[in-house]
Amino acid sequence: MSSDARLPRAFFARPSVEVAPSLLGRHLSFGGVTLRLTELEAYAGGLDPGSHAFRGPTPRTEPMFGPPGFTYVYFTYGHHWCVNLVVGEVGSASAVLVRGGEVLEGHDLVRARRGGVRERDWARGPGRLGQALAMGREHTGRDFCRPAIGDPIDLVVSEGEPVVAADVAVGPRVGVSGPGGDGTAYPWRFWVPGDPHVSPYRPGVVRRRSR
Repeated sequence: MSSDARLPRAFFARPSVEVAPSLLGRHLSFGGVTLRLTELEAYAGGLDPGSHAFRGPTPRTEPMFGPPGFTYVYFTYGHHWCVNLVVGEVGSASAVLVRGGEVLEGHDLVRARRGGVRERDWARGPGRLGQALAMGREHTGRDFCRPAIGDPIDLVVSEGEPVVAADVAVGPRVGVSGPGGDGTAYPWRFWVPGDPHVSPYRPGVVRRRSR
């Protein structure tokens, strides 16, 4: 695990659009793997039509309505686990989706999990990142602002080397359909421009149920 100092809860007790860009260049460590964060998206609960929490709490989204500094891990498209960091005030259901990162430590672990995939793609995109970290449903609701007690696997978000605000790229969120995908109203994707560990942009597609 990276030896950088763990970021305090106060860091995450801010609006998601402030936390997300300030996480670029930081380190996320879990289970022997450390990533340098290269791409993140902000979500703002009931104020955001692109958020899972837009219509209120559900059993799945319950962690989002709690205090900042906890995980929200969800399953999508039948085979991907995506990692979110809960931020903002209690009840705001704000979160930051961790979309991309570069593996700094734990190369052997990630190689085994992402076998046959080139290294730049190990954690390039939220589903790949979740697989690289081996995170799943059992890891939602974890407090990452203080050391885990009695659990050998700790989640840490640490100082790293933050990216200067002037060097942060901003744009629409990936794969978000409807009003939440409007890049003018919600330019809430933040990434390191030119970094090979950033996923390509794809607009959202409305998925229709088969009859």
